[in-house]
Amino acid sequence: MAGSINHVVLVGNLTRNAELKYTNSGTAISAFSLAVNQRRKKDDQWVDESHFFDVEYWGKAAEAVNQYLVKGKQVGVEGSLRQDRWEKDGQTRSKVKITASNVMLLGGRPQGQTPNAGPQPSGGQEPAESGPPADTFEDDIPF
Repeated sequence: MAGSINHVVLVGNLTRNAELKYTNSGTAISAFSLAVNQRRKKDDQWVDESHFFDVEYWGKAAEAVNQYLVKGKQVGVEGSLRQDRWEKDGQTRSKVKITASNVMLLGGRPQGQTPNAGPQPSGGQEPAESGPPADTFEDDIPF
């Protein structure tokens, strides 16, 4: 059997402001919850079905983006699934979480919302994602 694949990509809205925590060694962890809506047909009508996922984003990137992860904000998350297991009252319990390797800020800030900490980027814009701005491409692309 070939190796396993554990990769997830989701786009959804934050259900609460992200919480920034630090490990004993000083590594930042941004924890948040993502609601993802899925349309499905029930009888003769289409209905939205919400699914909720807990996400952890680690390291300096998590520290930098945490202030923009506010309730209602639309984000894209790429990462892998991790199952936490523990015992409570003699019963084994588990929960699946997403460990994010990339978090992308999408859409605008929800109305009436401000970042929960730190200064805003200049010009009131979101932090730039990697890559050149869309208006800097040359017209003479050779294909």
